[in-house]
Amino acid sequence: MRDQRATELFETLFRQAENAGYHLNPDTEFTLDLVEGLLTNIDRYGYMACPCRLAEGNRKRDLDIICPCDYRDADLQEYRACYCGLYVSESVKRGEEDIRPVPERRPPDEEDRPQYREPLGSPLEAGELPLPVHRCRVCGYLCARDEPPGKCPICGATKDRFERFA
Repeated sequence: MRDQRATELFETLFRQAENAGYHLNPDTEFTLDLVEGLLTNIDRYGYMACPCRLAEGNRKRDLDIICPCDYRDADLQEYRACYCGLYVSESVKRGEEDIRPVPERRPPDEEDRPQYREPLGSPLEAGELPLPVHRCRVCGYLCARDEPPGKCPICGATKDRFERFA
């Protein structure tokens, strides 16, 4: 029997994911195991560190692996699942593709991790952005990432309703 907290967190994560255009792994037992790992890390550290990575217990050092981690979107784009398999693409959710192994994107050297990079102030002042910006043509939502989301987290518009924003 599952811990009630795991069921509640699963339901919360499912709603949040679907509302933001993401999907949890359709293998409910596997997903609930991951959710229990998230709860273990909440109890240990006070935050949802990825259950498939070794957290240090220092929030600033672990900031990039707090679920959903900084690497989720790139993993979903390239491999159709995140590193731990909690989040999957629409095609995996529908059973059209299988999950395949996802290599670790997290830089081994702490200074190379996103939370330790130079603040964005200087590239923005120079007119350069580190990622393309996409705008939802329906509601104006902006996001900076390689690809627009599958679904706008604000209005629910599909990916094809986004345009590259200069």
